[in-house]
Amino acid sequence: MSGILTFPFDGDVSSIADFANSRPRTPERDVARRRYRTIWISDVHLGTRGCNAELLIDFLDHVDSDTLYLVGDIIDGWRLKRKFYWPDAHNDIVWRILKRAKRGTRIVYIPGNHDEMFRQFTGLSFGGVSIRRQAIHETADGRRLLVLHGDEFDAIMLSHRWLAHLGDAAYGLALWANRWVNAYRRRAGLPYWSLSKHAKHRVKKSVEFISRFEDVVAEAAGRRGVDGVVAGHIHTAEIREIGGIAYYNDGDWVEGCTALVEHHDGRMELLHWAEEIAAREAATVVALAA
Repeated sequence: MSGILTFPFDGDVSSIADFANSRPRTPERDVARRRYRTIWISDVHLGTRGCNAELLIDFLDHVDSDTLYLVGDIIDGWRLKRKFYWPDAHNDIVWRILKRAKRGTRIVYIPGNHDEMFRQFTGLSFGGVSIRRQAIHETADGRRLLVLHGDEFDAIMLSHRWLAHLGDAAYGLALWANRWVNAYRRRAGLPYWSLSKHAKHRVKKSVEFISRFEDVVAEAAGRRGVDGVVAGHIHTAEIREIGGIAYYNDGDWVEGCTALVEHHDGRMELLHWAEEIAAREAATVVALAA
């Protein structure tokens, strides 16, 4: 599995197929899966210690869909350039994604700013994964949704790239503290909780930035003549209407551990997976006690 970071740098489709046919370190769970028409995930940040790989593996083992959108920042190229970090669990996530493609799931990968190195392959497909800059998704009830990562609407990213990298370093420090907090919570038998997410929502400037980002993205979607937009980038899961445009953000797998899903009737829903696991474990305790 050591060759996974060549995907798709060397364009070797056979190596991708070989990887999909290999065995993951963490086997897939043999459980009944919820079936959705579409799933959107983003901001996984593979290659960093902040990635909640175990929660994402659990999610991928409990759900399935006709289409899966990877809405950017799946692999954190920024962090990998500074320091290499790639545990087996991150390989297991890539394996699960490629396995879905092999089983017939339509997978669309829209690179973000942290995995911008993949943008050079826009228009190509590797191992059943189609790489696109943006996409238009049509829901089961006939609505057209623009799907993009969203960094193109981040003023800091566009005009002050050095400041974005500085902010990324500070964010990494917050995630380091978050790991220690949750290590203690696990020992105490408490569920996952995001310190960094809590702090971000307590800071007024962060709240103002998130609100402005959402407004700008919705306005851009409106100019494109679509009914709604799905984005990632800001690690803030949301479903709301802005100026007649349906705004969806699928969140992240660093802080919130969320995914956006479309049911087969076109209904959209945010799944908060840490809460799903906590509810599942609580139900198991009740069943054992009965």
